[in-house]
Amino acid sequence: MDINQILYDQREEILTLNTSTLCSRLEENLFDLQSNLAQVVIGVRRSGKSTLCMKVLKESGVLFGYVNFDDEQLAGLKTDQLNDVLGAIYKVYGDVTHVLFDEIQNILQWPLFVNRLLRQGLHVVMTGSNANLLSVELATHLTGRYNQIELYPFSFREYCSIRQIDTQSQSTKAKAFRHAALEEYLMQGGFPELLRLSTPYTYTLSLFKAIIHKDISKRYKVKHEKTLADIANGMLDLFCQEVSYAQIQKRFDLGSLHTAKNYIHYLQEAYLFRLIPLFSFKSNEKQTMRKCYAIDPAFITNHEDFLQTPNLGWRLENVVAVELMRRMNSEIEQLFYLRKHKSFEIDFVRTKMGHVEELIQVTYNFQDPATKLYNREIGGLIKGAALTKCKKLTLIMMMGEERVIEQDNCTINCVLAVNWLNH
Repeated sequence: MDINQILYDQREEILTLNTSTLCSRLEENLFDLQSNLAQVVIGVRRSGKSTLCMKVLKESGVLFGYVNFDDEQLAGLKTDQLNDVLGAIYKVYGDVTHVLFDEIQNILQWPLFVNRLLRQGLHVVMTGSNANLLSVELATHLTGRYNQIELYPFSFREYCSIRQIDTQSQSTKAKAFRHAALEEYLMQGGFPELLRLSTPYTYTLSLFKAIIHKDISKRYKVKHEKTLADIANGMLDLFCQEVSYAQIQKRFDLGSLHTAKNYIHYLQEAYLFRLIPLFSFKSNEKQTMRKCYAIDPAFITNHEDFLQTPNLGWRLENVVAVELMRRMNSEIEQLFYLRKHKSFEIDFVRTKMGHVEELIQVTYNFQDPATKLYNREIGGLIKGAALTKCKKLTLIMMMGEERVIEQDNCTINCVLAVNWLNH
């Protein structure tokens, strides 16, 4: 293994990157390159983690070296060869002040190596595609010495920026273009590379297989990879629907409930989907039922044995769910859904420090006050407000008229999805 040559080849990726053509992302503001803390960016594969890091590093003007540990040429790299990697960095890049490590969790005992670099005064930036493996290692070996940044695929706001969609003009033409862009986004999603590819199915399927094999099976030593893939596909078919571990165990004939929990945990930590728990004052209910949301619409549209029709209402709900996750501070905020049997349902309950901050309903078409849909959505919010004592009520709609509804001592803000997502 010629580590020097591998790093020279990888260096070409940096040299060809033109940051002026890249979309600005809010997560850029979360970096602190002068801190003695490692900057750790986690998220699903191909969400743009390494590009984000390179953009931040290049635009800051610091001298940095780059190593992509996901390179198949480095697959056999041993822990005792990490010093050779460091030497190669200095040879290829010179006297660097910063280093960028892509998918560093592929290397055993990487935290000890990173810790040593931090002690030596180097500034370390890292990316990883598995939240659990990173967080466990970070908590154990880098206690308090890291700044974690979570990155999702492009938001709709970023999608509009890349597509040069006018998000400000109130002309009929501009509004029509924004609506059309949102419908496209609900189907296509926000993986950066998908915006310039004509084969989304092939790309997404390849990404899906890489997540299953590289981020889960190899690292957790899963014996039945096909079963894992079947569960992942099944969960993507269940987007915006309630699931339980017991249902998963039964549907896929798993040996135990523990196995079902483990598989679902692995898939979540690799960012294929997220499960939102049921809001309840009873803790056992929170643990039993969950709603499933794909991390990006591309996984809904392009996966094996796709069973769903293009339900834009559900897709809009899925996009809103991910956007709420993107915006919230996971240390103090949580996201739930609320269902009271057949009485009413609230799509999202946003809490902060255990206090209910906002109730959110999502609907595709919200226009006629005389319809059952209108009564269901508004009635649900009013009942939810009475139960939770929450005052901030929001209805997000694909189509309809933005307005404020005053009813039963409640104030409901009705907002178009294109505006809420661009806010």
